Amino acid sequence: MVTFAPMKLHREGYKYVLIASAIWALLGFVLVRFLVDWPVINVALNVVFFLLWFWVLWFFRLPNRQHAEGEYLIVAPADGKVVVIEETTETEYFKDKRLQVSIFMSPLNVHVNRNPISGVVKYMKYHPGKYLVAWHPKSSTENERTTLVIGNDRVELLMRQIAGALARRIKYYVKEGQQVKQNDEFGFIQFGSRVDVYLPAGTKVDVKIGDVVKGGVTVLAHLS
Repeated sequence: MVTFAPMKLHREGYKYVLIASAIWALLGFVLVRFLVDWPVINVALNVVFFLLWFWVLWFFRLPNRQHAEGEYLIVAPADGKVVVIEETTETEYFKDKRLQVSIFMSPLNVHVNRNPISGVVKYMKYHPGKYLVAWHPKSSTENERTTLVIGNDRVELLMRQIAGALARRIKYYVKEGQQVKQNDEFGFIQFGSRVDVYLPAGTKVDVKIGDVVKGGVTVLAHLS
């Protein structure tokens, strides 16, 4: 038997679903009023409007999930596909070698960003910038983005929300000095983009390039 997990609408979507519903209702009235003699076109356009409305609803979904938890676990902060696993120099906060894991979020993914560990927000900064495609090599340094560092007794992690060509709105819900819990929301990116995670160099990750991960569910790495 097939079952479907219940889900809610994320608060960032209330306005957009309301706007989409109003537009659909208005266009539906126009179609009934002026295309009454063209039933095939009327039905076809109504189907298109419904699919657009449903996509807005689907984009802002907030599914109920059984989250992975543990003080030695680094959990994926976002849904998407792993597109980068490489050692690189992080120049904004750590200024040393780190292991970068990048997750690309398509417009079909859940767009909530979650804390991969529990700890204290050590650093939080918003950077205005460009809107290069999320996989562009310079997107992590030139695009609109936020940088968040969470630390505890075992590790400090840096997360970077990066806007893309379609993602023009980054939301973040935390501030420096705030105590945060693993898997709670730290942000939201509208309409697809990328989240980078910077781990200590030498960390053995549990994912590989091409893996599809779920925020709050997939374990990126274990701390020794």
